[in-house]
This record gives sequence, C-alpha cells and structure tokens, in this order.
Amino acid sequence: MITEIDDYFARGCGRCARFDTPECATRLWAEGLTELRKLCLDAGLSETVKWGHPCYMAGDRNIAIIGALRGDFRLSFFNPALMKDPEDVLERGGPNTRHAGMLRFTDAGQVAEMAPIIRAYLDEARGYAEAGIKPKKEAEDLELPDELVEMLDADPELAEAFHGLTPGRQKSYVVLLSSAKKPETRVARITKLRGHILSGKGAMER
Repeated sequence: MITEIDDYFARGCGRCARFDTPECATRLWAEGLTELRKLCLDAGLSETVKWGHPCYMAGDRNIAIIGALRGDFRLSFFNPALMKDPEDVLERGGPNTRHAGMLRFTDAGQVAEMAPIIRAYLDEARGYAEAGIKPKKEAEDLELPDELVEMLDADPELAEAFHGLTPGRQKSYVVLLSSAKKPETRVARITKLRGHILSGKGAMER
C-alpha cells in the first residue's frame, strides 16, 4: 500500500496488480479524482493517506475518503448518520449499509456539476467535527478481535463492507472468531469469509 499521498493520484493505491499501470482505476478516473481532491483541500481539510487512500480530516477527525473502482469513483463520509442530505444525492455503500454516506460518480464532469453540493456537504461534515458532534450509538459497541481489526485496517474494501453490516451480522463474525483459540485460526477464518463480508452476509449465512 502507498504511504505518500501523491502516489495515489499518480500510481494508485498499491493494493492490486494493476498498481502503477494504465489499467489502474485511479488512471481511469484521474480527472475526476483530481477535482475531488481540490474541493476537499479548498474546504480547509487536511490531507493524509489512510488504508492506501486519500483521507481528509478536520483536526483529529476523519471527514471523508476518496476511492476509485473500475466502474466508478466516490467520496465517502465517515459519519453518514449525521448528514442531512437535503439534495438527496448520498448513496448507501451496500444493501446492508445503515446510512447513505457516499457520493458516487461515473463521469468526471459530474464533479464540476455537483461542486456546490459537494462543498456544502464537506462544510457540514467539517462543522460537526469542529463542534465535537458524533452520531448517536445505535447498538452496543462490539469488541473486535485484534486479528479482525488488523485486517480491516489493511483492507479498505473489507472495512467498508464490514462496518456496513447490520449489528447482528457484525456480531456473528465476532462470535465465530472469538471461538478460535489460536490467532492463526482467526486470521484463516477471516480470509475464508472475506467474500461473505463483501456480499453483506453474516458469518453463518449461505
């Protein structure tokens, strides 16, 4: 994974074999990603790399993160439960995601068209962070096994999918992993069930 922010826009995130090739998703959406980056910086947010992606912060709070896939590129907000979304443009990250918090683009020109809305939403999110406002807890906090935390930190796609699961589905993975005594067994189980998590399924669902 990359550690330097400019590498993302020039070469990619470093998470797959398409890194630093013309086939990398960041190359496909270079113009749109650059425009998103400019809007985030113009909003007064600081820029850093987290999970191999450009992350924008206000103080010590994550505000939004940029991502690119083969079929689209996106700007995702970290606390979507707070966002009012008056323009009704935010999308859910997956079928089991509880709150809509993603702006998805399939054409670079859409960023310019939506620039006033993007600025307003970034300002809204930054305002919550600066005021110390956090979303209300909707369920009891789960204590995630260390191995799961490490794998989520190293895999943004997996992290987005896992945190988008319903509380019950998240708990099913915690229960399954906690039943394993050895760390290597827990790692193997997470690896085996990665596809399940990405599909929005619980640990015991087929």
